[in-house]
Amino acid sequence: MLRTSNFDPVSSAVLGKQLKIAMIFVLIVFGILIFRLWFLQIVNGSAYRAKSEHNRIRLHDIAPFRGMILDRNGSVLVGNRPSYDLYIIPEEVQDRPQLLKRLSIFGDLDSEHAGRILDKAARGYPFKPVCLKRGISRDELAKIETHRFDLPGVMIKVRPERHYFYEGLGSHVLGYLGEISEDQLRSGQFRDNKSGDLIGKTGVERKWQALLNGVRGGEQVEVDAAGRRIEVVSRRASVSGANICLTIDKDLQILAEKSLLGKHGAIVAMDPSNGEVLALASSPSYDSNLFIKGIDQRTWQNIASSKDFPLQNRALTGQYPPASVFKIVVALAGLEEGVITPEEEIFCNGTFFLGKQSYRCWKKYGHGKVNLYRALKESCDVYFYNVGRRLGVDKIAEYARRLGLGKRTGINLDHEKSGLIPTSEWKLRRWGVPWQAGETISTSIGQSFVLTTPIQLATLISAVFNEGRIFTPHVTKWVRKTGEKSLYEFSPQAPRKAGIRQEYLDLVKNALIGVVNQPHGTGSKARIKDITVAGKTGTAQVVSLKKEKESKPGSEIPWKFRDHAWFVAVAPADMPKIAVAVLIEHGGHGGSTAAPLAKELIKAYLGVPL
Repeated sequence: MLRTSNFDPVSSAVLGKQLKIAMIFVLIVFGILIFRLWFLQIVNGSAYRAKSEHNRIRLHDIAPFRGMILDRNGSVLVGNRPSYDLYIIPEEVQDRPQLLKRLSIFGDLDSEHAGRILDKAARGYPFKPVCLKRGISRDELAKIETHRFDLPGVMIKVRPERHYFYEGLGSHVLGYLGEISEDQLRSGQFRDNKSGDLIGKTGVERKWQALLNGVRGGEQVEVDAAGRRIEVVSRRASVSGANICLTIDKDLQILAEKSLLGKHGAIVAMDPSNGEVLALASSPSYDSNLFIKGIDQRTWQNIASSKDFPLQNRALTGQYPPASVFKIVVALAGLEEGVITPEEEIFCNGTFFLGKQSYRCWKKYGHGKVNLYRALKESCDVYFYNVGRRLGVDKIAEYARRLGLGKRTGINLDHEKSGLIPTSEWKLRRWGVPWQAGETISTSIGQSFVLTTPIQLATLISAVFNEGRIFTPHVTKWVRKTGEKSLYEFSPQAPRKAGIRQEYLDLVKNALIGVVNQPHGTGSKARIKDITVAGKTGTAQVVSLKKEKESKPGSEIPWKFRDHAWFVAVAPADMPKIAVAVLIEHGGHGGSTAAPLAKELIKAYLGVPL
């Protein structure tokens, strides 16, 4: 007998309602999933695609080789060598303290400083490699590479590193590199550079930064999940910077700097016929290699705050009283203005009186009767006191400027100073008091307010022996890329003329030959057998004689109170190939201290056995 089960319509309705709710819930869940998939793949697809691609493809910079710097004969002064830099990709590091601990065992790494670098990088772009240490040693490199699989996120980058082959040689000419600042990056002047790059800060490195820099390359590298390199997908080679040839003679530069060891001063040697600088040395100096790996704060403070001022290029920025070298200017001014004749004799008894004020000659009992020739040869102060008084300070200033003093020479290096050639108007404007007659007396022998630089005095002596023509000093011969035409090639511009008659220049030239080669000449220690050297000594007073005596009665004058020693020269005098200006701070007499150094440079350059 067939039984029919009882069907409850109420239960059926409840079940149907629950089924609808379940279906709606399922649809909502699937809707959310579909919406999320749409959002991830359509809306944010490109961003996640790029991030995914980044996990597989990495972009690596290829730093360009910075151009080399050569001396006039082709010797490499500055080049490049490989540097191995330690990098970490923050997002690939699981146990940062443990990783840094291991790295510090393998090499000299400041874990605390490295941790701060990684923290900062993780907050910004954690997928970008961040440099923890530049220039690791080969021993450190070997240890890191040996344990590479135990160091996740660690990578080594090889880049060209600047190298100054002769340590501190020519540092004030060549300059040094430093990390580019944020302000420089924002300026738009360094389009081929990015944060962390080293750029020229001073000297030739700064002057030719754009051409030395080169153009950065890059490559796309495929890596596996562990970050290991699989293959290079694409590559664009970097373009090396241009090479620069200087007018500097390496061997002469070495000799100039050797001559200044243990001294404070400067030496400039140049070709009088075209303004090419053959040597430019300043002491104390520094080693440009110190700045390559990043100089620590303490070392920088020691250099920057040193009382020896090693960063100062004394040849261009040192401003000193020219002392008796300035008598060349006063002699030419006196002849041109007709206030003296070559034959006129002025009596020197060791003292010149202006009212009640007396001015002494360096020779206590005087030179007796002296004409222009003897006055220059023996550097008689009293003679030039008389000439200066007749001329007046404004006439002296006019001729000083004609001969290139009181203004920058225009050499293609940075931070050159102009020196100072005073006038009556200048003093009134600067100090608010009129010029005094006694100040003209001191000015006539290169003291008082007169200030010049070594490069200016090298230009001055060159002009006297170059028919009054003044060439702009320069240190760059050419700039060119390998195998290409020159981007820059120096060609001397028409020289500026001092506007002084040749007959007067010849009179002064003859006297300057006597300074070195005749009896009683103050520059006899620069005399060279078979070569006619012409020159002028100078002894620049730093403090008054009275102060010198009172500083330490009965004892040696303290170094800081001693006179500066000058000597300027050319050789051979009949057809000069080299002009030299030597300054030794607190060196005493120019004839005994500076002249012998100039002699050695001249002998070396002209091939005379030392």
